[in-house]
Amino acid sequence: MADSIHWFDTVDSTNTRLMAERDSLPDRTVYAALYQTAGRGQKGNRWESRAGENLTFSILFKPEALPAADQFILSQIVALGLTDYLAEKGLAATIKWPNDIYTGDRKICGTLIEPVLAEGRVSAAVAGIGLNINQVQFDPTLPNPTSLACETGRQFDIREELPVLLGHIFGRYDRISSPYARNGYDAQYLEKLYRRGAWHTFEELPASDVPAEHRTGLRVKARILGIDPKARLMLEHADGTIRVYGSKEIKYVL
Repeated sequence: MADSIHWFDTVDSTNTRLMAERDSLPDRTVYAALYQTAGRGQKGNRWESRAGENLTFSILFKPEALPAADQFILSQIVALGLTDYLAEKGLAATIKWPNDIYTGDRKICGTLIEPVLAEGRVSAAVAGIGLNINQVQFDPTLPNPTSLACETGRQFDIREELPVLLGHIFGRYDRISSPYARNGYDAQYLEKLYRRGAWHTFEELPASDVPAEHRTGLRVKARILGIDPKARLMLEHADGTIRVYGSKEIKYVL
């Protein structure tokens, strides 16, 4: 596994670099950086991370014969692998749909999955991951960050932790072709969904090119029922109606 990890002291974005070079690289290639000058998160957001303190890396997946309709399995594999790793560290982590990782009500990890589709299948995908490891001071404008160090009171060697984390992710990826395993991933992802089953406030967002985190809309009381076959969030509203939402159509109110 060590041969597949390529470390950079500084890079613009591991996702951008790996995506640009994907055709010449094998499955499971990993680009990791001590610092990214233009790290990217979900919904057009930047990912903020102090140099050398956290794990910021991207994984190239080249699955065989994965239908485009099933591409969300890669998000599940990454998210569940991350919760497996954090459980090994003593943390009960949950998945804030679609694939942020929370411990309690604090965000410890963000991911960005970028697929490449061709002829109805996933020819490649790059999974960008930013996992807070040793950082204990954060930008005060961030609403709810945390890190492994904040939660455990310990410091970690990020170069040693990356292969351990990848072992959990690739262990699940090894079973991607098994229908039994994939059905199991559906159930495990659902079980670990942040705020599933309890009544909470959400915000329905209007259509816009503005990132979802910076838009305002109608607040509703609802509870998460699960994920539909298109990986959309299923919410039951207080009046009993059930609606589905894409990632740019709904926002958690924390």
